[in-house]
Amino acid sequence: MSTQGAGRLIGVGVGPGDPELMTLKAARALGEAQVIAYFAKRGRASHSRAIACAHFREGAIELPLDYPVTTESPKDEAPYREAIAAFYEEAARTVAGHLDAGRTVAVLSEGDPMFYGSYMHLHVRLAGRYPTEIVAGVTGMSGCWSQLGAPIAQGDDVLSVLPGTLSEAELARRLGEADAAVIMKVGRNLPKIRRALAASGRLGRAVYVERGTMNGGHCVPLAARDESPAPYFAIVLVPGWEARG
Repeated sequence: MSTQGAGRLIGVGVGPGDPELMTLKAARALGEAQVIAYFAKRGRASHSRAIACAHFREGAIELPLDYPVTTESPKDEAPYREAIAAFYEEAARTVAGHLDAGRTVAVLSEGDPMFYGSYMHLHVRLAGRYPTEIVAGVTGMSGCWSQLGAPIAQGDDVLSVLPGTLSEAELARRLGEADAAVIMKVGRNLPKIRRALAASGRLGRAVYVERGTMNGGHCVPLAARDESPAPYFAIVLVPGWEARG
């Protein structure tokens, strides 16, 4: 149930990195929002803000939401879980304060808001209390395979989207069952991902894409890439449609 007279919450997908891949609807929503919130690592500029800032309404209130811990922290340990849960609770309270004041709040999300995005943690806490809208965005993976020019799936191909944080055995199992795959959360998991691809017989088709659709982006066959940790904006694609002529 929404709060009477409350502002509106909008989760805005700003796309994978290239500002020209933002949708017209996203640009319009940002031009109307009185408050614009965005996530970032503490001490670093927000990537989503850099993509979208040209469309901010003049005089809009900017609301940075800085993570208290890094994504490299062990996620299975209690200190990480407690810190990140408290962060999302506090972020939701801060956003709710603006909504209670009758302001429209747009929360930026790289890619699509409902696909592995931090916005979802605010959505589940606030959507039952305030009018809410989601503006879909171009996902990072679709931006990457379009830049690569790789037909990712066709006909009856099964596409699997896998986090690189899975165990090596589970990655290999799922890769062996899929016709096409996208592996996210690469980072320090790259050597494990490479081994899982080799075990499943898919390494020869795998492509490493770094900073897809962004300036300085590049791609290379994964077998040719060294095993140093990948940056945050990295993904591995395994195109399907193996029977094509």
